Amino acid sequence: MLIGANLDQFFVKEDLPPTLTSTSPPPSIFDGTTRLYVAYICPYAQRTWIARNYKGLQDKIKLVAIDLGDRPTWYKEKVYPENKVPSLEHNNEVKGESLDLIKYIDTHFEGASLLPDDPAKQAFAEELLAYSDSIVKAAFSSLLAKGEDISADAVAALDKLEESLSKFEDGPFFLGRDFSLVDIAYAPFVERFQIFLSDLKKYDITDGRPKLTTWIEELNKIEAYTATKLDPQMLLAYTKKRFGLA
Repeated sequence: MLIGANLDQFFVKEDLPPTLTSTSPPPSIFDGTTRLYVAYICPYAQRTWIARNYKGLQDKIKLVAIDLGDRPTWYKEKVYPENKVPSLEHNNEVKGESLDLIKYIDTHFEGASLLPDDPAKQAFAEELLAYSDSIVKAAFSSLLAKGEDISADAVAALDKLEESLSKFEDGPFFLGRDFSLVDIAYAPFVERFQIFLSDLKKYDITDGRPKLTTWIEELNKIEAYTATKLDPQMLLAYTKKRFGLA
């Protein structure tokens, strides 16, 4: 049985807090509560949200949702001067950057480890984490480009995912049988690529990529991830409006 399937029996369903706007008062900042500041629409914040869920930390790390279009001034002034999400308030400090935070959540909180002990898999994980921004940039640049065709760079980026998923044969995830930080890093973006490229470029990212197809199928069996997904049509409408896409 897959690691993800084992751990999901401990998944805690929760009522999500309302999104805070410019008129919302701040929480009791630095009162000892650990808070993860997110925006439900943001794929970078979704990474940290998935990590929190998968480790079963819903009772240990409180979600605080921020409206990116109408941000509370106190968020920048009192919480995170960078004024971005995600950020994590922990031990009277606030840290940011999604890749750093998923590693921090994994190492500083209880719950199943999100990196295997195998040194070869750990090294490959670091390689893929470092590469993730390049794949995101390639796919989104193609999405925003005029015309119906997907760019060669985006095709190469998706082929890189397929190749990477073939590295270890002991399971469907990037590091084989273990659902890991790498899967978490890529999941929100592949989710969006599949939706956006299908609609805007009429391009199926799974066509001719059986490993990627299986990975997406297995990913969608993990409640810690699926609990963070938004309605595809809402995501599509938001993206079209934000970037002025037809």
